[in-house]
Amino acid sequence: MIRNFFKVACRNLLRNKGFSAINITGLAVGMASAMLILLWIQDEASYDEFHTNKDRIYQVWNNVAFNGKISNWNSTSDLLARILEKDLSEVERAVRVNQNSQVLLSAGDKKITFSGGIVDTGYLQMFSFPLVKGNPANALNDPHSIILTEKTAGSLFGKEEAMGKIVKVDNKDNFTVTGVLKDPPANTRFNFGYLLPWSFIKYGEGQYLGWGDNSTPTYVLLKPNASLASLAPKIRTLKQKYDDGAKSMHWELFLYPLHRWRLYSSFTDGVEDNAGRSTFVKLFASIAGFILLIACINFMNLSTARSEKRAKEVGIRKVVGARKGSLIGQFIGESVFIAFLAGIIALLLVQMSLPAYNQLTEKELFLNFGKVSTWIALIGFILFTGLLAGSYPAFFLSSFRPVAVLKGTFKKVNALVTPRKVLVVLQFTFAIILIICTIIVKEQIDYGRDRATGYNRDNLIYHFMTGDIPKNYTQIKNELLAAGVAKSITRTNSPLTERWSDGWGQDWEGKDPKDQTSFDRYLADEGLGATAGLQFIQGRDFDLKQFPTDSSGLIINESSLKVMKFKDPIGKKVSDLGINWHIVGVIKDFILTDPYAPTRPILLCGAKSRFMTFDVVQIKLNGNNPTASNLKKAEAIFKKYNPNYPFDARFVDEAYAQKFDGENLQGILAALFSGLTILISCLGLFGLATYMAENRIKEIGVRKILGATVTSITTLLSKDFVKLVVISFVIAAPVAWWAMDKWLHFYTYRVGISWWVFALAGFLSVMIALLTVSYQAIKAAVANPARSLRTE
Repeated sequence: MIRNFFKVACRNLLRNKGFSAINITGLAVGMASAMLILLWIQDEASYDEFHTNKDRIYQVWNNVAFNGKISNWNSTSDLLARILEKDLSEVERAVRVNQNSQVLLSAGDKKITFSGGIVDTGYLQMFSFPLVKGNPANALNDPHSIILTEKTAGSLFGKEEAMGKIVKVDNKDNFTVTGVLKDPPANTRFNFGYLLPWSFIKYGEGQYLGWGDNSTPTYVLLKPNASLASLAPKIRTLKQKYDDGAKSMHWELFLYPLHRWRLYSSFTDGVEDNAGRSTFVKLFASIAGFILLIACINFMNLSTARSEKRAKEVGIRKVVGARKGSLIGQFIGESVFIAFLAGIIALLLVQMSLPAYNQLTEKELFLNFGKVSTWIALIGFILFTGLLAGSYPAFFLSSFRPVAVLKGTFKKVNALVTPRKVLVVLQFTFAIILIICTIIVKEQIDYGRDRATGYNRDNLIYHFMTGDIPKNYTQIKNELLAAGVAKSITRTNSPLTERWSDGWGQDWEGKDPKDQTSFDRYLADEGLGATAGLQFIQGRDFDLKQFPTDSSGLIINESSLKVMKFKDPIGKKVSDLGINWHIVGVIKDFILTDPYAPTRPILLCGAKSRFMTFDVVQIKLNGNNPTASNLKKAEAIFKKYNPNYPFDARFVDEAYAQKFDGENLQGILAALFSGLTILISCLGLFGLATYMAENRIKEIGVRKILGATVTSITTLLSKDFVKLVVISFVIAAPVAWWAMDKWLHFYTYRVGISWWVFALAGFLSVMIALLTVSYQAIKAAVANPARSLRTE
């Protein structure tokens, strides 16, 4: 019997090659799209899940009230780790991590800059990064030890043994390789090329703030069977126990579990919200479901549309004794067989698409065919698709009554509502929702990108203060200006697109005692205004030659002025971190971090600051010269005074553009999968139009003989489909508006939802439907009526 069902299925596929191709192609594209999305989701959900101790690993977070609102962040005092181990019996280990520290590693004549981690000795006992060589228990015990990843070791030593070799760090100190680490997987927050012991961090005079410094990520490993519920109250007030300032502010600490780091880690007023990556993951999980469902709807529609072709087969089988259950099994078996064929094509599509998809998503996704679980998941996915796609056609076809079938009266003609129409409406509703969402996402990205930054990014580059640049800064600056490479140069503590310091506790005349405003801090040398093109509304830029006291000068932005409420701010004193600054200028707000967030109050401090250092050179290139020429000359000058380090100039406009990477990825993926959804929907619509034209070929012939024009016949055949698309739009528009309104509320600066978005989506959907259907409609309308009537 099974062999007979298989033969029938193959014969049906071969007899109806066109419909079979549409069915298999639609399912294959839908399955491939869903697989790609599910691979991405699986990667996101598995971040850092490979650690053996994952259920016992937490990060310490802060919970502090400022001006009536609760702020949360995940960096703490450098002192906290040892206090946790000393005071809390539930804590097995606490480690500090300074992530993404860039250093120059030298071995022989090779000098390469790597990004890595500076960590406590217990790092490798807490996290499961296996050593290929070396002992994780003591590999970082020596202050002059270093662990290299396999990739870093290969870059420095080639095929030579790295263990025991000497590596010079930043051309200063020698470190011995005490371990070679397997390269970290892509799905971890800890990406590094080396590990150095915590003692590598050397605090300069005045830079170590003790409990007042909250810039160190601290991770905790709890003991087995330790109760988080009993530990939570103890850790909540731990900082208050050692820091009087924290006690007065009711400063609280809490532990945040590893499994929530990647997808959540977002809080509003002290409560975890849905603004993390989990929203992104849920969105694309929904899209994967929609695409697969649309592909299955295609199968259902085309299968039921051709029910007349299978009706007599069903009638005869029932007459000779076939039961409904066996017919359902036969038809579901056929759909699973088609899903299996589509699944093979889908796997080929996925394998071909993965290189480009990985480049787009910046991931290393792959299908591991060597794991049994992969095959189980693939088979389960194909079976699920086959069952979903074949369930409705199976029950529909098996329900035919033999007498009605053989009499030819089993179909309802011109029913107002049919399952097929409902499915087409559902299918295009999903497609139109995705079209609207894609347009609005693009509008939001453009809105943020076009927002005035408050400074001029053109021809503006920056270079980190590596090696000998700090001591040779004056010579480098003078030569760049003399060579005509630069128009203006200055020093700052961080790039213009990043915030490296912030804090509260500033004091000024007339300050409200209850005010706890947190300010962004930015250290600047003279000439920042000219270099960055800052817009002064009062006062002036720093000028140490004419005004030496500008070393303790302060430039504030408009947001700071609103907080301080000075009517005449120039000359006013502001106390911060033990220094009395005097305001010399007020600038318009500029975007330092998030282009979608409100502009924060900023303090641009003079060179006297003891708690920030000049780490970046900002250079305004001479726009009269070609950029390539400027960079070539600048490289020669930097190499002259800093020969041991590579020239690594970065454009500010490129760094600013990276702030939109997340939204850009959302927009590109949404557009990509919207296009695939429309393609699948159009395949189904094309198949239905083809079948409709075949079924009405005699009617079309009679109409043409009676004088009907090609236009009237094309309109007749197309209008029913257009009506269904219009109904889909009416349903999709409010749903899309609601979804995007919720999404846009995650942004303070956001675009409005305009009426033209819906008008454009409606127009596009109708035009797409017309173009899909009109080919078959016109083909049927121009056919020779005599031949149509003769061959019917």
